[in-house]
Amino acid sequence: MKTLLASAIATGLMATTALAGEITTRTMTFENEGATMSGTLYLPAGYEAGDKLPTIVVTGAWTTVQQQMPAAYARQMAERGFAAFTFDFRGWGQSGDLPQSIRFKEDPTAKTDDIRAAIRFVSTLPEVDATQINGLGICASAGYMVDAVSGNPLVRSVGLVAPWLQNEAIVNAVYGGEEGVAGLIEVSRSAEAAGGEIIPAAGPEGAEGVLMPIGGYYYEPTRGAIPEYDNQWNQASWEGWLTYHPADNAQRLDKPLAVVHSEAAAIPQGVQAFLDGYLGDATLQMLEDVTQFDFYDNPDDVTRAADTVAEHFRANGAS
Repeated sequence: MKTLLASAIATGLMATTALAGEITTRTMTFENEGATMSGTLYLPAGYEAGDKLPTIVVTGAWTTVQQQMPAAYARQMAERGFAAFTFDFRGWGQSGDLPQSIRFKEDPTAKTDDIRAAIRFVSTLPEVDATQINGLGICASAGYMVDAVSGNPLVRSVGLVAPWLQNEAIVNAVYGGEEGVAGLIEVSRSAEAAGGEIIPAAGPEGAEGVLMPIGGYYYEPTRGAIPEYDNQWNQASWEGWLTYHPADNAQRLDKPLAVVHSEAAAIPQGVQAFLDGYLGDATLQMLEDVTQFDFYDNPDDVTRAADTVAEHFRANGAS
């Protein structure tokens, strides 16, 4: 694997940005495993009926809905002349439930399958050039996106922004060592047996009984705590999440890859572990002093990340 540092965005790239005007959105539904899923297609200003555009399927961090960071990056892609598609995973937002009416479960297998279903659906849309579909995964969904596009003939290339790519060592370091992980898996199994146990996903710093008692993006109404956000976590999620190790399986990815991250963001060591196992040539852009939450909604940082992945998509045929 050879890592290429992303270059500064050239003037010519900026010239290909969509002309000033209104991005249009279209709410759509599609089916997966018997559930109706809610999605949104973003089209650049100046789109005319009959045009078929290179398209980016965008997915976000754990517990999130499409109106949060996926929408921010979808708009960035539309501003650069792409179509973009976001959606709510099964059990989240406006989409239907997982089997047995389960909701708010962070299920890597199910979410990966939902991305595949979204890609299939997008490939049928008249606005989409089905030979130019790309994936963009943010934070936790980076691993899901890699799984969904690997070996997928419908997908051209993939970009990852602030990817949370964990392995067993990282899981143990983040979640209290082997003992802490084992305890959370027991919590998961008990919740699973009870049909689920729902707690708040986000809360103020130091709150008890909350998945993320840290304030910030998920807790602030001017940021991620929007009305559409479920702010729920099913404790049955833990086992599937903690035993999911995408950093160990980079060799399965057979698509061109771009990664944007920062040493100040979450688990940068996971990015290095993933790139060490990736067999292709990766474009890596490490930004200075950008936190995980900055990548979600700080305008300058989102723009820089979007510039890098857009350049990557164009370099790999999306024009």
